Amino acid sequence: MISITHIALYCSDLEKMRSFYEYYFEAKSNEKYVNEKKGFESYFLSFESGAALELMTKTGIVKANEERKEFLGFTHFACSVGSEEMVNKLTEKLRKDGFEIAGECRWTGDGFYESIVLDPEGNRIEITV
Repeated sequence: MISITHIALYCSDLEKMRSFYEYYFEAKSNEKYVNEKKGFESYFLSFESGAALELMTKTGIVKANEERKEFLGFTHFACSVGSEEMVNKLTEKLRKDGFEIAGECRWTGDGFYESIVLDPEGNRIEITV
């Protein structure tokens, strides 16, 4: 069986992003990895499901999506929170805390209940059942 083990994101503010995913999505972080020679730092954030998110920063990396528009390539990842009620609650908490809601809570045409929120650096996260 093949499964995705983790997704990686380059970030501008590694600590802010780590705190965001720990607080809102209950991720557990490892100790920061630092490679001074390459100007690279990262955290692996683990989720209860077994999947992980690698947050990385490196000197010289440029931001590709300044306008927060959709684009070709990876466009979002989804986090399941277990119920329609929890999708609503987390979406409202993120809104109240000042995060941009890019897609309101709704049932999609293909049968998913979800919302879409932007993390502190504009990456799209689907919050789903």
